[in-house]
Amino acid sequence: MTGPLAGLRVLEMAGMGPGPFAAMLLADMGADVVRIDRADRETRVGPTDRGRRRIAVDLKQPSGVERVLQLATGADVLIEGFRPGTMERLGLGPDECLGRNEKLIYARMTGWGQSGPLARSVGHDINYISIAGALGAIGRTDEPPTVPLNLVGDYGGGAMYLLYGIMCALFERSRSGQGQVVDAAMVDGAASLMTTFHWNRSVGRHSDRRGTNRLDSGAFFYDVYETADGGFMAVGCIEPQFYRAFRDVLGLEGPEWDNAQADVESWPERKKEIAALFRTRTREQWCNAFDGVDACVTPVLSLDEVPGHEHNRHRELIQEFAGGLVPGVAPRLSRTPGAVADRAPAELDDVLAEWGGS
Repeated sequence: MTGPLAGLRVLEMAGMGPGPFAAMLLADMGADVVRIDRADRETRVGPTDRGRRRIAVDLKQPSGVERVLQLATGADVLIEGFRPGTMERLGLGPDECLGRNEKLIYARMTGWGQSGPLARSVGHDINYISIAGALGAIGRTDEPPTVPLNLVGDYGGGAMYLLYGIMCALFERSRSGQGQVVDAAMVDGAASLMTTFHWNRSVGRHSDRRGTNRLDSGAFFYDVYETADGGFMAVGCIEPQFYRAFRDVLGLEGPEWDNAQADVESWPERKKEIAALFRTRTREQWCNAFDGVDACVTPVLSLDEVPGHEHNRHRELIQEFAGGLVPGVAPRLSRTPGAVADRAPAELDDVLAEWGGS
């Protein structure tokens, strides 16, 4: 493997959601990722399983636990996403692993964190973002909170903060020579993503009522509008110059539009007028009208439409993997391969020989 993380050895305990996603991103950048699968479960390749070798180990047997400890001896990073206490019960907790390898970055991914009243409770993305304040802030006026895809908790607040913690710990290790434990919690990450909104609310610049603010569908200049053929256009003309261009295309003249962005009380009426205008043309017609215009207006694409969009084709955004389609490597570094990759299953003894585990 090549890339900026070539030579980094990552041991991944098989799991679901943010842990495998983070391991995939490390592998995309050249890290040598070896995944430990449970011996009593069928091994399947999922959408985030690219780029790593896989080994089935029976962790119910002391010999299996010992082999994982041997792998940890030669690893730089270990990623696990079990409930607190699970790895300790297996004999693979931080004490055991760091006792074998003091330079190891032991990265733990959970929903609630390693401590706190809810630490051992079950949960999913929707639960973590609900107590972080994210779920309650998403939705339209006088409607229940809108359930988003599991991006905010699992992947944005989970995997990305896990990776951030790993990178910080690796940098610190380069100076201290010591590893450490990364406690990444989805509730922490989701709350961190809400930093601007928490602060704005605390100083009176954000309403706690959903769908009444600039970025939550309250503003007429930051919303989604239906077209004549049942499609949708996304509008985000916040800055004055983009708002002016937007008005020019729609023919929104008159003093009532001049200060409408600042006149919050007028937003509902302005939105009705714009919605009526968008329903007069098809999505394709609106795309043509805004083509080349700096108004921050784009079509809302379905998943099936994403690969065919000209910009996405140019960027080779969607690629084939494991019989399906997935987004390619991101971000793109000049010496990093841009294609997704799969790797054949590994033999445990071969990896031990490569990594120098004992």
